[in-house]
Amino acid sequence: MAIHPTAVISSSAEIGTDCEIGPYCVIGDNVILGAQSKLYSHVVIERDTIIGERCQAFPFAAIGGLTQDLKYSGEQTQLIIGHDNTFRENVTVHRGTTSKTPTRIGNNNLFLCYAHIAHECQVGNNVIFSNNATIAGHVTVEDHAILSGLCAVHQFCLIGEGSMVGGLTRIVKDVPPFMIVEGHPSATRAVNIVGLQRRGFSENDIQCLKTAYKKLFLKKQLNIAGQVETFREHEDSNNKCARQLIEFIEKSERGVVR
Repeated sequence: MAIHPTAVISSSAEIGTDCEIGPYCVIGDNVILGAQSKLYSHVVIERDTIIGERCQAFPFAAIGGLTQDLKYSGEQTQLIIGHDNTFRENVTVHRGTTSKTPTRIGNNNLFLCYAHIAHECQVGNNVIFSNNATIAGHVTVEDHAILSGLCAVHQFCLIGEGSMVGGLTRIVKDVPPFMIVEGHPSATRAVNIVGLQRRGFSENDIQCLKTAYKKLFLKKQLNIAGQVETFREHEDSNNKCARQLIEFIEKSERGVVR
């Protein structure tokens, strides 16, 4: 374990084996920092934050900050982070507003400079936040999603698995899985083919999703519920990826970006 003499660490913090804590880092009360994690310098980890193993935080990252929700009443809240996450310079991550719902981040995620994860957000695994990507409170980001630079996501939205949000895009509805969403106003533009290929999806899966995209998002004679019913009659709707897309649309509470 290598701890720089200028670092300030609470006596109630638990530091795992083989951690590196650089100059002027501050670690608050009841923080748990997993083994082999590294804080480069000037990193602040505030109270009641749990961080898994092999995580990295670069200068001026502020992790576990107090919620910005005006409903906060002073109770003890948490931020829970998994393993193998990287937080680049000036990333901010906030704790939950209530004790019932911690902010959670899974494993193997990359958060680039100035990304922001607000209170009660739930971020999955293998997610990428590009520079300045921002999600408001209560947003859920599913596995393998990519949020491009300067995009902003409204409260309570759901970003589907394997989707990609384009740069400078404003999201006020749910982003369907496996799709690319971008523009002003935002629209579902195409299947995220490159992302699917990189993850080893079959050509049949990709072709079925292309059909689903055409049936659900390009033809707008009916509302989305009507489009789903029409698509169910097509043989490609039986594909597992197409079924996942349909189920996502049907369960959406905010409606999906079309």
